Amino acid sequence: MDEPMSPHVAFLERYLRAIETFAPPDVVRGFFAPDVLQEEFPNKLFASGRRHDLAAMLAASEKGATLLSSQRYVLKKSVSEGDDVAAEIEWTGVLKVGFGAVAAGTTMRAALGMFFTFRDGKIASIRNYDCYYPF
Repeated sequence: MDEPMSPHVAFLERYLRAIETFAPPDVVRGFFAPDVLQEEFPNKLFASGRRHDLAAMLAASEKGATLLSSQRYVLKKSVSEGDDVAAEIEWTGVLKVGFGAVAAGTTMRAALGMFFTFRDGKIASIRNYDCYYPF
C-alpha cells in the first residue's frame, strides 16, 4: 500500500511544475521563504558551483526561458522527514539557443539530487547535486 504524499513533497511537485513551465517571477517567488538560499555544487556547467539568494534564483529562472524551448522535471523518488525532503529528479531541457559546440534543438539531460529544507510551509534552502549526461 502506498503511503500518502507528504505536504512538503506535494508542494515540491507544484514547484517543479511551475519552474518547468517558466512561470513568472511572482509565481515562483511564492514557493520560497524570503531568505532562501540555493547552493549548487560543482558540475559540468558550473565547475566552481554557485550560490543564489532569492533575487538570483528568480533571475536564473527568467534566463532559463531565454535559453530553453522546453524543460521537464520528473520526481523519481523522495524521502521526507520533518521539514527536510531529499529528492531524486530527472531533468531534460531542449536548447532554444546553442552554446559552444552544442546546437540549438539539442536535448540535455541531468540526474539531480536535490535536498530541500522547508520553513513555515515554504522552501528555505535547496542544495543541488546536478549530474549532466554528455552533450
